[in-house]
Amino acid sequence: MIAAAREAGVEKILTVGLDETSNREQIALCGAFEGLFAAVGRHPNDADGFDDEAAADIEALAADPKVVAIGETGLDFFRDTAEAEAQRRAFAAQIEIAERLDLPLVIHVRDPQGSDDAVSEVFSTLEPHMDLTVILHCFSAPEWVERAAERDYYCSFSGNVTYPANEDLRAAAAKVPADRIMVETDAPYLTPQSRRRERNQPAFVVETAEKVAEVRGVTYAELDELVTANAARVYGW
Repeated sequence: MIAAAREAGVEKILTVGLDETSNREQIALCGAFEGLFAAVGRHPNDADGFDDEAAADIEALAADPKVVAIGETGLDFFRDTAEAEAQRRAFAAQIEIAERLDLPLVIHVRDPQGSDDAVSEVFSTLEPHMDLTVILHCFSAPEWVERAAERDYYCSFSGNVTYPANEDLRAAAAKVPADRIMVETDAPYLTPQSRRRERNQPAFVVETAEKVAEVRGVTYAELDELVTANAARVYGW
């Protein structure tokens, strides 16, 4: 998978932990392969049972030099795999960790169709933390793109921006300030349109980037240079 990413032109990969076990797995992978870096955190879907010990574990793991971000964290009101209060506790703790360590925070936010309760609460929770570097991972809330820009949040687009029905998401991708746009895979999920039957992998980010370049009216090479610079600024790699 890493070799395929290299062949596609992907030089660096952020691999994301979801809980205590997978955080350690990602750090181990980063130690085994060049060009891999980790985010460590507790995903909102796995937030039940989050406590001070769990927060201390994330902060201790973040001392590893290959850890360049905290998260994913945030709120998910679409799936009911974790209680909302547990998600809020985990989110608040990871905001504090990111601030103390001066690391960017990777946000997962998802609402049921027709609702924006989670994204509204995420923005409200983050409002007192304006100096924090925030990445809205798998950006899928097009009606919030202007408010994200006002706060200098990074908006990272996944394979769903290539889906025919998501014209509003493509319009949002065209509005993100140049120094705040990113692309990603969210592998193994959200495979780009031409590979919908396949399991997603980092190499497939090329198709997502091609679509984002198209809607922004730039060449693929220009977008490549832009998102490479943005990621380097955020993650310090």
